[in-house]
Amino acid sequence: MVMYWDGGWVWMAFMPLLWIALIGLIVWAVIHLTRRPSGRGDDADRGWMPTGTPRETPEEILDRRFASGEIDADAYHEARKHLATYRPRPR
Repeated sequence: MVMYWDGGWVWMAFMPLLWIALIGLIVWAVIHLTRRPSGRGDDADRGWMPTGTPRETPEEILDRRFASGEIDADAYHEARKHLATYRPRPR
């Protein structure tokens, strides 16, 4: 008489768990690889974007727009006043 272990039920219980884990790993990898950087962390604290280019402050944008002639002096001074009033306080 041949003795063998009938472990087929173990594989039947294990295979769905293996497929769930494999599909979960694939979904995680796709999300992780296609997600854009959030810009948070050490670089964001220093005012740098993840690409290494400096991020312009609202005042710098306003200065650039005034210098290029996009806005006139009245609009520039009004916007400067508005930015100074509503500037968030550092924590």
